[in-house]
Amino acid sequence: MLTTPPSWALALTYWLHMLATVTWIGSLAGISFLVLPAMQRSLNSETQLVFLEAMQKRLEPIAWFSMSLLVLTGLFQMSVNEHYDGFLSVSTQWSLAILAKHLLGIVMVVVSAIQTWEVIPAIQRAIVRSKKSDNTDELNALRRREILLLRINFGLSVLILLATSFARAA
Repeated sequence: MLTTPPSWALALTYWLHMLATVTWIGSLAGISFLVLPAMQRSLNSETQLVFLEAMQKRLEPIAWFSMSLLVLTGLFQMSVNEHYDGFLSVSTQWSLAILAKHLLGIVMVVVSAIQTWEVIPAIQRAIVRSKKSDNTDELNALRRREILLLRINFGLSVLILLATSFARAA
């Protein structure tokens, strides 16, 4: 039998979970729908990459902190939920939706890791090389890849919210 935590503790974890969600997904939405289109219309390719690199440096710690907070608060919420009947259970709509949410979240973490530890360092190296050779082909390809990864993460976040809705409706 589950022990019910104090209502203030549950309210605090819900609030932190929602705050981390809004911070992470809100930043992805803002970047995808506001920043990237404005950047592409008003900056040249090399400046776009310098801007993307600077933006990612600021966004990465916020995103990784938000992900960590989502995992911690989500595990707590899941463990005290009356529908919870095992980690990989798919016996109810709730457990199936939560499993889908977690699998999508894992994919988001992988995409974020690729951005953080592969694409951003490659952009930094390519910027240095392009200054020496005036060849921006590699930079343009990396810029497109970075934008694609940002948009993939935003799309995954929308699917996670959809899975959350199915869990809440159960």
